Amino acid sequence: MSSTELPGVRAAAAAVAPTVSTVRVAKGEKLRSVTLPGLTLTVRSRPPERTGLPAALFVHGLGGSSQNWSALMPLLADVLDSEALDLPGFGDSPPPDDGNYSVTGHARAVIRFLDAGERGPVHLFGNSLGGAVATRVAAVRPDLVRTLTLISPALPELRVQLSAAPTALLAVPGVVSLFSRLTRDWTAEERTRGVMALCYGDPARVSEAGFRDAVAEMERRLELPYFWDAMARSARGIVDAYTLGGQHGLWRQAERVLAPTQLVYGGRDQLIGYRMARRASAAFRDARLLTLPDAGHVAMMEYPEAVAQAFRELLDECGGS
Repeated sequence: MSSTELPGVRAAAAAVAPTVSTVRVAKGEKLRSVTLPGLTLTVRSRPPERTGLPAALFVHGLGGSSQNWSALMPLLADVLDSEALDLPGFGDSPPPDDGNYSVTGHARAVIRFLDAGERGPVHLFGNSLGGAVATRVAAVRPDLVRTLTLISPALPELRVQLSAAPTALLAVPGVVSLFSRLTRDWTAEERTRGVMALCYGDPARVSEAGFRDAVAEMERRLELPYFWDAMARSARGIVDAYTLGGQHGLWRQAERVLAPTQLVYGGRDQLIGYRMARRASAAFRDARLLTLPDAGHVAMMEYPEAVAQAFRELLDECGGS
């Protein structure tokens, strides 16, 4: 995948940014911007209930943002000092200067953030694309990861589910432009319902307020001049990562992870096959598995209490730190 940025993307982003709607911040959360050479990351945090708690970092999936963790973080505020970042080009983070949206590029951004803040080792959480990114971080920088919690991680499948095919097609050159033209008349509400139907085991679990917030976030994202570019390049990055072999292959890197690992899979996940839970359990050397038969692709949003309880049990096994 090319790491060259499309001409004018950052200039366009800078020109339009003042008119883009403000990103939502839930009660008790704070946003801050971290600037590194060639990279600016927006970080969402929730102050811990007391000082001295171990640090945690949460990494979202394709098309998501740090808001994806807003239901889970408060449930762990008594045991973790939590931060969730917006990957480059997602949420409120602008595109990276080098235009690199590969899994390795995203992992490098996470590593640079942790190194700069000297917060490691952290309890690292990842969902979908964020799960692949977190796996790579844990494999190449074990000093930065205390435990690893992966929710429907995007690890290579030999037989990709048919329902995941439209997402994979985003990686094909020209498809995004075609899709944006074909769907230009779709409302933000229609788009949001489509995303929820794909990502949730039961979209009816989303409250009316939660749905309104999701629609507002969709409207905000569609105002960003680089939104579809970030989606396409990150989707291409996942496809590229699936084809890598040898020591850089994600399954090989999963085998190298030293950190105690909690895996979470949903029985109604339309993007990551439920059958992959068994393979993942065998690949990670110190793994435990939580299966949620009614959950979809974002269990931390649908069943945050169950995910929080699984992490607490993992934390207890590790001596509470």
